[in-house]
Amino acid sequence: MSDTISHVEIHDVRFPTSLTGDGSDAMNTDCDYSSAYVSLHTEQGRVGNGMTFTIGRGNDIVCIAIREIANRFVGKEIELLFADMGKAWDYMVADPQLRWIGPEKGVIHIASGAVNNALWDLFAKSRKKPLWKLIVDFTPEELVRATAFRYITDAITREEALTMLKEKEAGKNERETYVRANGYPAYVTSAGWLGYDDDKIRRLTKQALQAGFNHFKMKVGTNVASDLRRGKIIRSVIDDPVNLPEGSVPRDPKTLSGKNAGPTGNVLMIDANQVWDVPEAIEYVKELQEIKPWFIEEPTAPDDILGHAAIRRGLKPYGIGVATGEHAHNRMVFKQLLQSEAIDVVQIDSCRLAGVSEVLAVLLMAAKFGVPVCPHAGGVGLCEYVIHLSLIDYIAVSGSIDKNVLEFVDHLHEHFIYPCSINSNGRYNVPSNANEGYSIEMHKQSIATYEWPTGSYWQSPEARKAHGLE
Repeated sequence: MSDTISHVEIHDVRFPTSLTGDGSDAMNTDCDYSSAYVSLHTEQGRVGNGMTFTIGRGNDIVCIAIREIANRFVGKEIELLFADMGKAWDYMVADPQLRWIGPEKGVIHIASGAVNNALWDLFAKSRKKPLWKLIVDFTPEELVRATAFRYITDAITREEALTMLKEKEAGKNERETYVRANGYPAYVTSAGWLGYDDDKIRRLTKQALQAGFNHFKMKVGTNVASDLRRGKIIRSVIDDPVNLPEGSVPRDPKTLSGKNAGPTGNVLMIDANQVWDVPEAIEYVKELQEIKPWFIEEPTAPDDILGHAAIRRGLKPYGIGVATGEHAHNRMVFKQLLQSEAIDVVQIDSCRLAGVSEVLAVLLMAAKFGVPVCPHAGGVGLCEYVIHLSLIDYIAVSGSIDKNVLEFVDHLHEHFIYPCSINSNGRYNVPSNANEGYSIEMHKQSIATYEWPTGSYWQSPEARKAHGLE
């Protein structure tokens, strides 16, 4: 029996993380992690959920854009959409009046991401599979058909993608078995926020080390001396064998190659969140070479392709790489970053790109260019999302897990029905519930409490005083 999308439901959900300094960095000093959340309902009672991530004000603007885009799918028969998700993606971004306020960038694009993610969630739930499993079970032809290829065929053609995917078919079952048993490698940012004092950094780093993590990221960019001091604190913890978990085993050297790992096999990364001009980025990071970072993330404006290339050339003699992508607003930016040899690490964002179909395009390009994908996460809901994307990359696309690590930030997972989790070796567990889809369904009580501005939290006198709303 056919089933059609009947209506959409949208919520502006904001969490008060600015009160604790969570998410604080050189550019973003006052973050209330927020979700522009959409549900696609069908005539037969199915629901697909999606969201995009913001840091507070402006979430309402994104919600308005989501409604405009989602309404394009009302009345559409879902199986026809599922049969060609690439075509469905093209339709989603093709409204000429909505496209005009992009095109394919900014508010309209991240709103499109929420809608496309919701459609994929609906697809996965209808097949009783987690999203990653739905896609890795695709034939190579089905995966290519689900991908957004417009504007990138000078970097990778459908035919090239099909050949690559067929070459990876042989080992898919073995890779899936391996990652189910061992988990997907993760790194931790929770210890490195700029708003934390030295004691908190030291304590959280020790906790992360004991939890099994061996990749750590620190925010930088406001003061060289302060960043050097903080970096030395983290290094003093992660490089000291005394702090390693009891019974820990040496890391596989091939997973550490080129990462400036310390004597205990632990790796440090740094993130400037776009705060510098190009010459300043090079000089600033050179001052931090003593703490031996693997890479500098977002050293300058996220769409400055040539700037990133110049920074990469400037830092290469010091053995420090360049990573970006958290704010790369579409697949074309990634195409140019890769073609220009501007980055050592691709950092896709599940909400900045316009959903799974566009993410697949970036995964395919990164695999062709041989650049590892280490997604951005954190925020609210991003960790729940990106484990699916990394599993798709490893099992079906690149076949590689040696250099790849996936960001983990231990914030706000309790608000989701199917929260992500980390095993004792500091790795993501593989989502395995047949009903979870894209793992982004939020508890109704969380929405009722934190919906802006009517939620019970935001209406409380204490919250209004704390946030200066009186």
